[in-house]
Amino acid sequence: MRFVTFSRRGKPRIGAVREGGREIVDLSVAAPRLPADMTDFIAAGGAALEVAARALGTRKKEARLAFARVNLLAPVPSPRRNILCVGKNYFDHAHEFDRSGFNATAGADAIPDVPIVFTKASNTVIGPGATIPAHLDPTKSVDYEVELAVVIGAGGRKIARRDAMKHVWGYTVVNDVTARHLQSRHKQWFLGKSIDGFCPMGPVLVTADEVPDVKKLRVQSRVNGELRQDALVRDLIFDIPTLIATISAGMTLQPGDIIATGTPAGVGIGFTPPKFLKKGDVVTVSVDGIGELTNPVG
Repeated sequence: MRFVTFSRRGKPRIGAVREGGREIVDLSVAAPRLPADMTDFIAAGGAALEVAARALGTRKKEARLAFARVNLLAPVPSPRRNILCVGKNYFDHAHEFDRSGFNATAGADAIPDVPIVFTKASNTVIGPGATIPAHLDPTKSVDYEVELAVVIGAGGRKIARRDAMKHVWGYTVVNDVTARHLQSRHKQWFLGKSIDGFCPMGPVLVTADEVPDVKKLRVQSRVNGELRQDALVRDLIFDIPTLIATISAGMTLQPGDIIATGTPAGVGIGFTPPKFLKKGDVVTVSVDGIGELTNPVG
């Protein structure tokens, strides 16, 4: 199934996307006993999904809305915890980043031996169509990064690699927007990654059963229509089971946790000179089977 969070009458609502993608069902109307918050909905597990599936057949006219006319928010508009992110997780991007001059820890091998994990503050999340506030970066070095994001369903600690995919509730798309000079200057990446509004997410949240082979998904980014990034998830240095096993080795993952799996080559700092985002640009990031996420830059 495919789900969205949208605004209706000033409040966020969860919507289930009907077959064909032209219509959504407002679950607050069709199935009012379901949790109204996406994280709580995810935590409710299979029972909630079954109720949502039945709600797709609702005859309540007020529950059925044209997809194109709803005001989409990020699928998880208010994550309970920081977004977990993975750096240098595509081979070409790892080399690109080290060559760029923006890697403050350069000097070691370009390809990491173990996953590089950092976090991005939850206040960064914005939805489709929302403006990326590049003006908040005092260094004027705003860059884009398309990433497949994994959303955790059943939580746990010490999750074995062989069991990791059982803990995946679904997938969405994120743009890990970054202030490169801040990222480099502070060495730890948190400040350069956590400016307000620097994590567009969406447009939908797709359940794991809708993705038979996640490795076949293609991730792409475009700036003003120009293709910049293009790779397959199978090109990850550390795959999704490895990431889940690594992160959960000592930290308990919780329902609704979001793991951004890394970005491929083609980011702005990979060009000479760098192609930083500027006011008026339009960035579109996409993942096959999930959709396109477009945001203007302001």
